[in-house]
Amino acid sequence: MLTAYDFSMAGIVDAAGIDMILVGDSASNVMAGHETTLPITLDQMIYHATSVVRAVERALVVVDIPFGSYQGNSSEALRSAIRIMKESGAHAVKVEGGAEIKESVIRILSAGVPVMGHLGLTPQSIYKFGTYTVRAKEKEEAKKLLEDAKILEECGCFALVLEKIPASLAKEVSAAVSIPVIGIGAGPDVDGQVLVLHDMLGITQEFQPRFFEAVCRHQKHHA
Repeated sequence: MLTAYDFSMAGIVDAAGIDMILVGDSASNVMAGHETTLPITLDQMIYHATSVVRAVERALVVVDIPFGSYQGNSSEALRSAIRIMKESGAHAVKVEGGAEIKESVIRILSAGVPVMGHLGLTPQSIYKFGTYTVRAKEKEEAKKLLEDAKILEECGCFALVLEKIPASLAKEVSAAVSIPVIGIGAGPDVDGQVLVLHDMLGITQEFQPRFFEAVCRHQKHHA
C-alpha cells in the first residue's frame, strides 16, 4: 500500500501493481507543507481523491476522513464518508481511533461504506501525544490498542493500519484479529506495509522515517 494524491503519481503507483492506494491526509504535510495533518479539509481530501480515482484502473483506493469531519458525532461522520464516496468515486474510507469512534464506524458501515481502521500513532491526535514517537510501549496503552483492534474488527472494519508501535505488539494484534493488518513502522509480522510515497522516493528531504530502511530491506528480501 502506498499513498498518492494526484492523477500522475496515482497512475504510476497503480501500474506498478500496488494493491491499495491511500489518499492520505498526509497530503497536508507533503503536498501543502503544513506541520501536521490537521489543517487539511474535507473538500481538499475529496479533490485529491477525485484526482487519484481518475488514474486508477485496478488498485483499491482508500481515503482518509480528515480531522474534524467525523469526531463530533456519528451523523457528521456519515455525511463526510458519503461525500467522499459519492464525489470522488473512491472505494473505502479510513478513520483514526478505537472505542471512542465506534458509533461513527458502525454508522458509516451501515450505509454500505467500507471502513479501514487506524491505531497506534494517530497523527490527527498529535497535540494529545505531543510527539511522533512510538506509541503503546506502556502496558496499559498496549492493552487498549489490542482491545480497540478487536472492537474495530467486530464493528466490521475490513482492515487495520498500525502505525509506529512495537513490533511485538503488532505481531500480537495480527494474531488476534482475522482482518488484514497493514503496518507502518510496526515491524515485519503484519499482513502488509504502507508508506508515504514521498518518503519512499526520498522526496521528503527534511524527514526520513527511522523504520523506512528496515521496511525496504524486508521487502527486498521477500521479493
